[in-house]
Amino acid sequence: MKKLTTLVAIPALLLAACGTSEDQQETDSTEETAESTEEATEESEEVTLDVASLIPPMTEILELVEPELAEEGIDLNVVVLGDNIQPNDALHHEEVDANFFQHVPFMEEYNINNDASLVPVEPIYFANYGVYAADYESMDELPEGATIAIANDISNIDRSLQLLAQHEVIELEETDERYYTQSHISENPNDYNFEEVDLLMLARMYDDADAVVITPAYAEPLGLTPANDALLTEGTENEFAITLVAREDNVDEEAIQTLAEVMTSEIVRDFLEENYDETAIPAFDHE
Repeated sequence: MKKLTTLVAIPALLLAACGTSEDQQETDSTEETAESTEEATEESEEVTLDVASLIPPMTEILELVEPELAEEGIDLNVVVLGDNIQPNDALHHEEVDANFFQHVPFMEEYNINNDASLVPVEPIYFANYGVYAADYESMDELPEGATIAIANDISNIDRSLQLLAQHEVIELEETDERYYTQSHISENPNDYNFEEVDLLMLARMYDDADAVVITPAYAEPLGLTPANDALLTEGTENEFAITLVAREDNVDEEAIQTLAEVMTSEIVRDFLEENYDETAIPAFDHE
């Protein structure tokens, strides 16, 4: 977090032979110093907050709260990055102060793999995960042996399999391991084949696989919504809310906490409900 500071140079008082001139110079210098000090104090109170993000509605939410933060002396700088690795790398290496693009299991997996100390600040909305198919209108229509594309990172493999198990498409055996993987599938009555691909490539699999499991953010460019097009949806009873994330060393700083407060305000809730319906469901309504 970068605080804007101004160094104030205090002009040296020039001694004059005349006492009256010296007094006037001292008075003028004192007034100038007081004014400069006051300006420096005001500037030092301004804070620039760099937050990494990816796509709407994440970026839209951050842009929405910029004016409120400005009123609190916080200059929000939204850093839009190109993939789902860069925001965590940038935060871990202190290139940004927070990020807003991921759920907590994804963050936890990053911490494990990178010896990082990222921490959740506040859940903001549920991105209603769903199963979509170009050629089928229900899961019952999928043929035996159909290929279902899922994300290939461990937290989203877990998430996809849990969604399918939630709707009894498959069964998962009990495990003490942190995440479910395909090895934990105990029942697959339709012999579905689960193809793991990069999260950012899932949308491209919509026409190639029989079905694909994706978030609304990647379904929307295809003209798909959970309400109208998903064969199955995840809902809100899960740990996968898109969350504001910071680091252990800065999570308690006032600017970060102020950002969390305005991101869970009524204006954000209204924005999501009016513009994203069940695509992005406010998480702070379900605590």
